[in-house]
Amino acid sequence: MTLALTGATGFVGQAVLDAAARQGIAVRALTRRTQAPRDGVTWVEGSLSDPKSLAALCEGADCVVHVAGLTNTPDPAEFEEANVIGTRRLLHAAKSAGAERFVFTSSLSAREPSLSLYGASKANAEAFVETSGLDFTIVRPPAVYGPRDKDMFELFRSAKFGVVPVPPKGRTSIIHVDDLAECLLALSPARTAPGATLEPDDAQPRGYEHGELARLIGRAMGKRVLAPHLPAALLRIGARADRLLRGDDAKLTHDRVGYMVHDDWVCREDRAVPKDIWTPRIPGEEGLAATADWYKREGWL
Repeated sequence: MTLALTGATGFVGQAVLDAAARQGIAVRALTRRTQAPRDGVTWVEGSLSDPKSLAALCEGADCVVHVAGLTNTPDPAEFEEANVIGTRRLLHAAKSAGAERFVFTSSLSAREPSLSLYGASKANAEAFVETSGLDFTIVRPPAVYGPRDKDMFELFRSAKFGVVPVPPKGRTSIIHVDDLAECLLALSPARTAPGATLEPDDAQPRGYEHGELARLIGRAMGKRVLAPHLPAALLRIGARADRLLRGDDAKLTHDRVGYMVHDDWVCREDRAVPKDIWTPRIPGEEGLAATADWYKREGWL
């Protein structure tokens, strides 16, 4: 099998390249910048806004695994361009190249598109995948964590100081990035869970209460932490403050607050990946501890 992969240089994409290398799968990988040679990888320079590079990416591919996406931006219009229009361009390139299989990495936030522009853009992109005529599967991961992650890293850094503020009371599922990468590859062969929308996680029943997850992160850091639940109004104030402090690099945005305050981001059992296709290997507590060790070893903490 030859895969065409978008988002190959990002957090999830790098894990997919690592998993593909372990399995001996050849990958054609999209990149905005010149990359160092890598066994089993053919780099294709371009972007989701460049139809010619997408055509080159999909040429000769059996399956397109679409990981690239915009998760955070100060300009809400960019969600539409990157997540919706970019996906439409890639679908066209895949069909033109004869790559019948398409695995789309969406987001659990697409389940509640009214809560955020990001979630709405992912839901809109899903609709185009569903009507593409391709053999497709949609994957909606919950919170993804692991080595190289810069988003949940903020929680680990807070735990270092003994306090991990969390959203209002609710529950969430999580998945380690290596498990997600293996899941995407397991879904890549033709007619594997065709037409399904799947929600993979770490198999923790009912996910984690927000405070519980914060305390697990504290334990991974060797700390007993306080995990105060912040009301939505205070989170919105925090988003404005983060914007003032970090500008376009702000992690807490008004759009993110929109889905953070929702009380149920637990993966649905009826949308679990069939066990004969894939099962997670990394329990939450074990994965969080290994991630903390990676941050420390790499000098992030």
